[in-house]
Amino acid sequence: MNLTKILTGVLLILSLYLAWMLYRSVQGTIEERESISTTETAIIEKLKFIREAEIVFHSVNKRYTSNWDSLADFIRNGQVPIIQRREEITQKAYGVEEVKVIIDTLGFVSAKERIFKKNYSVNASDNGVFMGFKIKIGDQLIKNQRTYQIKVGDKVNEPPLVDQGIVTKLEDIKVGDELKKGQTLFTLTDDIFNANIDLAKLSDVPGNEGGKFDIFVGVVERGGLKVPVIEVKDPKPVNPNRKETNEAKNRKPLHFGSRLDVSTSGNWE
Repeated sequence: MNLTKILTGVLLILSLYLAWMLYRSVQGTIEERESISTTETAIIEKLKFIREAEIVFHSVNKRYTSNWDSLADFIRNGQVPIIQRREEITQKAYGVEEVKVIIDTLGFVSAKERIFKKNYSVNASDNGVFMGFKIKIGDQLIKNQRTYQIKVGDKVNEPPLVDQGIVTKLEDIKVGDELKKGQTLFTLTDDIFNANIDLAKLSDVPGNEGGKFDIFVGVVERGGLKVPVIEVKDPKPVNPNRKETNEAKNRKPLHFGSRLDVSTSGNWE
């Protein structure tokens, strides 16, 4: 074997090796981005759940909690009052009206149901004549499904459904009844979080073995009133671009709420 053939073979092997290294470098970058995206999606879902639980906790206790065990116990065993707000107007002298706000407690619902499920009211899309439901209580509906008929002028429409869920209530509406735009027709209930979430690991950051969410609860003064605030964040983001020092607000560590402002917004929104 002469020198030319030896060099050709060496160069071929070297070229194949460099091509493989380039492929692995590009593939590794793609896989890393996909892994970061998957992990961040899981973290955002966890933050959304914690936020909803804290909001419901606040609605009952008028404060947030930084104690993970207390929050988990509330989710398991808490009760949330069903409140109805109404006004009574009394006519006084000289045409003055006195408005009295009355708040009634109609009953209670479990905190778990309030947190995990969401109710949607489906309303008439236009003024028209009701031509009938195409659904019944207990049906599982999907987005864009046709659920009722309404006659507008000479045309019968079947508006597509915007939300999804299980039909839990149909209003007492009969074929031929006049409908007003925005009138409630039926109610849907949908699961918005995974019911199998491990509440014992409520503070754990997905994709970060041993990592815990930072939680801050405090009070700020607004208009002479002391208002509760909360912030929950991922202190050690898997995304190297999400450093605490990053000036871009939406690129900082994933979090919701604020230590200084009355807000529960997430920086992923």
